[in-house]
Amino acid sequence: MADYKLLIDGELCEAASGETFATYNPGKGEKIADLPKAGREDAVRAIEAGRRTFDSGVWSGLSGPERAEKLRAIAKLITDNAGMLAELESLDSGGTIRKATFADIPGAAGAFEWFATCAETQSDRGDLPPAVFPQSENYLLYEPLGVCTGVIPWNFPFIMLSWKIAPALAAGNVSILKPASLTSITALKLGELIAEADILPPGVLQILSGPGGTVGEELASNPMVDKVAFTGSTEVGRRIMQLASGTVKPVTLELGGKSANIVLDDADLDTAAAGVLFGTFFHGGQVCESGTRALVQRGIYDEFVNLLVEKTGKLVLGDQLDWASDIGPLVDRSQAETTERYVKLGRDEVGDPLCGGGYPEGLAEGLDPQAFFQPTIFSNVPNSAKIAQEEIFGPVLCVIPFDTDAEAIAIANDSIYGLAGGVQSTNLERAQDVASKMRTGTVWINDYHMISPDKPFGGYKQSGIGRELGTKGFDIYRQAKHIHVNPEGAGRANHAQYSALSGEI
Repeated sequence: MADYKLLIDGELCEAASGETFATYNPGKGEKIADLPKAGREDAVRAIEAGRRTFDSGVWSGLSGPERAEKLRAIAKLITDNAGMLAELESLDSGGTIRKATFADIPGAAGAFEWFATCAETQSDRGDLPPAVFPQSENYLLYEPLGVCTGVIPWNFPFIMLSWKIAPALAAGNVSILKPASLTSITALKLGELIAEADILPPGVLQILSGPGGTVGEELASNPMVDKVAFTGSTEVGRRIMQLASGTVKPVTLELGGKSANIVLDDADLDTAAAGVLFGTFFHGGQVCESGTRALVQRGIYDEFVNLLVEKTGKLVLGDQLDWASDIGPLVDRSQAETTERYVKLGRDEVGDPLCGGGYPEGLAEGLDPQAFFQPTIFSNVPNSAKIAQEEIFGPVLCVIPFDTDAEAIAIANDSIYGLAGGVQSTNLERAQDVASKMRTGTVWINDYHMISPDKPFGGYKQSGIGRELGTKGFDIYRQAKHIHVNPEGAGRANHAQYSALSGEI
């Protein structure tokens, strides 16, 4: 069994308390490893080390190209260890080995590459027009914020760590990361790889596995922390905002979703059905921006629903490390129980689902059926139903009929969330018109889940605050300082104003 350590001030170490907690393969219920259980003392030690490191200028004082070189070294480290990291990610999270190999690991390496490019190309100075007097010089300086903390969820642990660490480091900050307790292995492993490769000065990156109620709260509330970035549930996001407000530190929040995937009556039905199912059942529905509400125009409704059910029946549930598996286990039994509870609620609200609706039978020997859940489709769901309004985080699709484009837009926007959405149509002008009226941070037309490091991502309404990725995801880790220079000879022009303000004339 591998030995995993915290990364604090450049050292791989145990938790101060000596405590550990177990992490499990959700598909089989087998223990993978014991991980160090950091506490508040460890969090404070990491924050203090981060503060010293940032204030020393050992990292913030480097040029953008110098930081970019280090980030590219981390990207190469990820790529060089891709097979091992993909297996650990799949084993720990329940995501399929295909997803880990082709999405998670290269996606994280790509994020480090992108933010390395930002460090190189995004200037730390911008010119401004003269203020009041034409003789004056005005410009902006972009400076790192300082100590930046990131708290990430269990559904995409490796990609999420890159979204928090890479932009913070690229902009000259130090970063402290807390992965989710259920899925901490790959974050700790990356910390180990970086420390052993001696890529970063001590204290620039620190990684703490441990409970959110102690470590996470300290990382959000400590006055030495300058920024908090959180991805997770809307409920916990509200708590992060409360904690950060004590010292009025900026927060970036990427929270829940109940995204609508609109299928217009001119869509290619076979392609649209595949897109809707990918949009919903990818990673067992454990995706914040999943298209869990399929809005289907009434003229194609029956045919399209039948096609969805037919294609769903071909999806393979199985061991996440088996390349033949389309869907692996949910992250643990409790998530499967949550899904089951919502399905029971859906039966009461809507009636029996068209397919799925329970734990699977006939899984391979050794797999835990209580950690898996069948892909489930409810039809003719009113948008007011709880299964259409509340985030389930399981493989449950609500299919909702509509008549007009305006009605589809109104239904899509009738949600507390606004993270993402889709439009399926062969008429791109029509699809773009619909997309422009959806109150959500990302809309995919004839596609879904296509997130790229160079494109901003984030939500409207209770889906979050701010944008990650793209140049916007770089700038949220920088302060903008205005410098006004009154050159020699301009003082005479200003003297009358200063005198008047001081009461001298």
